[in-house]
Amino acid sequence: MVAPPDNDVLWARALHFSHNGSPALTGVSLGVREGEILAVTGPRGSGKTTLLQCLSGQLLPHQGEVWFNSTPVHTMGPLVRERLRRDRFAWIDPEPHLVPELNAWENTALALMMRGGSRRAAKASALEWLERLDIGMCARKRPHALSQAERQRVAIARALVTAPSVLFADEPTAPLHRADRAHVLRTLMAASRSHGITVVLATHDTEVAALADRSMALLDGRRVNTVHLPGVPGGTDAEGRAACSLSV
Repeated sequence: MVAPPDNDVLWARALHFSHNGSPALTGVSLGVREGEILAVTGPRGSGKTTLLQCLSGQLLPHQGEVWFNSTPVHTMGPLVRERLRRDRFAWIDPEPHLVPELNAWENTALALMMRGGSRRAAKASALEWLERLDIGMCARKRPHALSQAERQRVAIARALVTAPSVLFADEPTAPLHRADRAHVLRTLMAASRSHGITVVLATHDTEVAALADRSMALLDGRRVNTVHLPGVPGGTDAEGRAACSLSV
């Protein structure tokens, strides 16, 4: 087992994972530098969510290694991985999962209070992030009284309020309209820059991926590189298919 480069906050080598015998990842390797925004792109079913789940310790790869700050995640026990996800990582789902009994600021502040922080300080931080996401007026509303877009913004605020080392965002703007999506993405990127948060963002939207520092593509669970063939308009073959090569 060889430790990753010192400048990589996340590093994975030769990840393999299958769902019920169907390969989801096949030999995927990558490194993510501290403070970097990496977009993982590809069509639905290409393995993006599974990769993020392996990197964040939600899933253990069937083969391969995952390292966080030179610590092997793939050898951690369940309780240690759970603590890592709680204290150092944050996650945004395509659909918001909020506690229905809590209002918007309480949902946002929940992770801070679970860490033992004071209710007053947690509330102040939660209200600040809700304001940044233009939903401060919804702070006392419960999820059932919020629109889908508002609930998703609360979920994003909940992830950002803890200032995680790494934020994993799985299609975080999927339920948002175009105007909402642009504002939320600007806020997400600005928060990453100002707080030094590393972001691993799964998306099939090329406009979203373009905002990242770097992108990597998955296809059928493998990393691919797009090859622009000389003499072929748009880098596609005669049948209009994108020309790709597998990364080794």
